[in-house]
Amino acid sequence: MRNGSGELIVIGGGLAGSEAAWQAAEAGVQVRLYEMRPVQETPAHVTDRLAELVCSNSLGSYLANKAPGLLKAELRGLGSLILACAQATAVPAGSSLAVDRDMFAELVTARIASHPRIEIIREEVTTLPVSPTIVATGPLTSPALTAELQALSGEDYLYFYDAVSPIVDAQSIDLSTAFRQSRYDRGEQEEGDYINCPMTREEYERFVQALLEAETISLKQFEREDPHFFEGCMPVETLARRGMKALAFGPMRPVGLIDPRTNKRPYAVVQLRQDNLAGSLYNLVGFQTNLKWGAQRRVLRLIPGLEQAEFLRYGMLHRNTYVNAPRLLQPTMQYRNRADLFFAGQITGVEGYIGNAGTGLLAGLNAARFMQGRTPVILPTNTMLGALAHYVTHADPRDFQPMKANFGLFSPPQGKMSKGDRATWYSERALTSLRRFARAYDIPFDRNAAEVVPPDADRDRPGEPSYGETF
Repeated sequence: MRNGSGELIVIGGGLAGSEAAWQAAEAGVQVRLYEMRPVQETPAHVTDRLAELVCSNSLGSYLANKAPGLLKAELRGLGSLILACAQATAVPAGSSLAVDRDMFAELVTARIASHPRIEIIREEVTTLPVSPTIVATGPLTSPALTAELQALSGEDYLYFYDAVSPIVDAQSIDLSTAFRQSRYDRGEQEEGDYINCPMTREEYERFVQALLEAETISLKQFEREDPHFFEGCMPVETLARRGMKALAFGPMRPVGLIDPRTNKRPYAVVQLRQDNLAGSLYNLVGFQTNLKWGAQRRVLRLIPGLEQAEFLRYGMLHRNTYVNAPRLLQPTMQYRNRADLFFAGQITGVEGYIGNAGTGLLAGLNAARFMQGRTPVILPTNTMLGALAHYVTHADPRDFQPMKANFGLFSPPQGKMSKGDRATWYSERALTSLRRFARAYDIPFDRNAAEVVPPDADRDRPGEPSYGETF
């Protein structure tokens, strides 16, 4: 691999790497973008194009009063290449942004290839460069580079399988049924560290039966062939197949808990653990699952106290390489022990197409600033991209799991608001904050581009989720 003085190396030509390369080049930096395909193929990709979408062609909601839509608005204002290409290749999808995946990848590749300050090099990177570098290798990082990252960070800080539990909005939990308590009252908070959803035997058996009958996501061939895939991340539906009482003696064991409504121990219990400092997010403890998202929404609402739950992230299980970002990265996307090394995309623990592109934009912007002698920026946490970068670099490193854009990353406003008003308030605050921040730090920001909504994206389709991708 060639290194040139004053040049930025970007490893990986996916959404994050392409966006990072573009932003750095637009800021005046010479970029070498390394993409190993087609010299070295991956189990998931089928072409050699940059920014190939390997799962859904949906990039989620367009509306700024939805978390994925707000993130898009912020990236439009900041001049995102990925969003510009997505809008140019969009197909009808109501309030969501969906693309012709072939045209989209072709356009991104053409735009990157024609940029005078970007050189695309089709070559596998097997060692980390010693010059300014952005690692944006995604969930299928090559074995050679994975070994390099292990040597850099320590083996304990690199993960290979993504076993994610669902997360709910705390305000949507029915606390007239659920109750706060730690097992045997051994928590740090007086009222209890966990929210507990108690079940009678009848409720438990109905839940387990629904879990067994629900449809699961098909594993990819390379996941099915890996004998260690489920090691350490057993899905609840797989555990349930071991017997009707398996969950009651596993993640749903009720020991050390008393239901205040009955003053008795429940037959089974689902525990929810606080997931962010604001206390607005709670994850279902031990509930990693491979159920389809519609099935999760239906089955998990059988849990007492979660009948009206708003799921901000559904569980998932797939092969994924990502670092323990809270221990290793700063919210600038810089590696803590090496200022000229940046990370972007899914390898940082961010989930979702647009989240990946967003961290690529931030890493590219900050790498250019670093190389030009300017201080890298930390985005305000009341912006969606800033909140996402803050979360993955400040979450509890002992239990770090990837995260998508969602309003639960924000601290709630003072006073009561309806859900719709609260979303509008979040969005207006975020765009105002980002506009002022960009002006203060001399970052290009197009207010008109940020606030425009395409004419065919003026409504939500009933029942349509704003999260269509798993990679």
